[in-house]
Amino acid sequence: MAPQKNPGFSMNVSIPAASAAGEAAPAPVHRVAGTYNDRVVAQFAIATVFWGIVGMAVGVFIAAQLYWPALNFDTPWLTYSRLRPLHTNGVIFAFGGSALFATSLYVVQRTCHVRLVSDRLAQFVFWGWQAAMLGAAITLPLGITQGKEYAELEWPLDILVAVVWISYGVLFFATVAKRHVKHIYVANWFFGAYIIGVGLLHIVNNLAIPAGPWKSYPVYSGAVDAMAQWWYGHNAVAFLLTVGFLAMMYYFVPKQAQRPIYSYRLSIVHFWALISIYMWAGPHHLHYTALPDWAQSVGMVFSVILLAPSWGGAMNGILTLSGVWHKLRTDPILKFLIVAISFYMIATFEGPLLSIKTVNSLSHYTDWTIGHVHAGTLGWVAMITVGSIYSLWPRLFGLQGMYSTKLVDVHFWLHTLGVVFYIVSMWIAGITQGLMWRATNPDGTLTYSFVESLVATYPYYLGRLLGGLLIVAGMCLMGWHMWRTRQMVREPAPNPVLPPHAAEATA
Repeated sequence: MAPQKNPGFSMNVSIPAASAAGEAAPAPVHRVAGTYNDRVVAQFAIATVFWGIVGMAVGVFIAAQLYWPALNFDTPWLTYSRLRPLHTNGVIFAFGGSALFATSLYVVQRTCHVRLVSDRLAQFVFWGWQAAMLGAAITLPLGITQGKEYAELEWPLDILVAVVWISYGVLFFATVAKRHVKHIYVANWFFGAYIIGVGLLHIVNNLAIPAGPWKSYPVYSGAVDAMAQWWYGHNAVAFLLTVGFLAMMYYFVPKQAQRPIYSYRLSIVHFWALISIYMWAGPHHLHYTALPDWAQSVGMVFSVILLAPSWGGAMNGILTLSGVWHKLRTDPILKFLIVAISFYMIATFEGPLLSIKTVNSLSHYTDWTIGHVHAGTLGWVAMITVGSIYSLWPRLFGLQGMYSTKLVDVHFWLHTLGVVFYIVSMWIAGITQGLMWRATNPDGTLTYSFVESLVATYPYYLGRLLGGLLIVAGMCLMGWHMWRTRQMVREPAPNPVLPPHAAEATA
């Protein structure tokens, strides 16, 4: 597919898309009154790194508990069973959610050429989300939980999350509505879909009957509850951990490469294909369960179909670098973004593969699934987040780049090696477990006991722990680096809102 001209997106606030593509630069634009609300963007960027360090550190600790069981202390709130949901919620919603808030509020202002509609609403969204995440960090270790996969919070916090999320939707869509350009850039399509999708998932899955201040009963039960949970669980992956972060790809890859997106037409096809198919894939988590067989097959078929739009969108991001591949040698931020897309391709190939019933019979309940999940979260989600934050952070303060390009490169290699150690260890452990669990003797009895399979895979848990330590070290480095970059300016000047270019105004 030939590259399509992007009708409504300037590469950044200072370099017009035409000049970035090597064409003659248009006449300089004049600034208009008003500035962007970058305060809330900076707040969410800081929260992203903070929650990333906390959530991943908890992950490292529970990985250590699996290798050294003595670390499961007598104190109940420090056991693996209590800390594991804290880790997943901390990384997915506190770290990933804050990253999506930061980037979406940054991107929507610059692609719509307007300030956020309400500074007060923006502050409510920030502090409300942090309050919900802090509430989760307190209640989950105490065992106050619904016990649902990825949706453990009890009803008071669920209501807070819903109110904050609806406020966030109002803030985002009202800003889009008052835009100064007719065109809505595709990144905002993806951000908008993720906001609507996650809000719908959260409300429907968390319907419950309160039975006390911190106790409730779900309205679903049995196989229906399982279906509702995995409709939510897989689509939280779809809309929070995929669609939202693809919006980052569609803005920050072209911006950092200073090239138009490879094919704007392909980005629209990518969007409609994903949101049309993803909602149907959840049942593949329930193969060989009480869920009706036809529903399991529907989930499998749609999961396999997802490979096409997923890889098509990924190639759209990678091919944006056509003609500027040399920038990967000197720009570690671009390396973060492109390697993130590579891990996205790995995860979106592996997901459809694991959804096939015969493959799933080998992989399910093994550490192969853990490796797959972390290829997506640590490889795709974390790397595209880190690259995007590194890209926007200095621009918030009028700087050309981070304090040290070398430190960004060091972080890239720490994170990349950490992800490789992690997922390779879990792939090997998982396949070993699956093969040992299904091995039988001629008389039909099991060849290996569960303990024998545990002994065989035990060394790989140390490899996972090493990978996690490298990743947390990189996040700590990032936190210090962001602080050092901020110290380069005493009083940053607000970023003025730019009017649309002539081409955009007529699009």
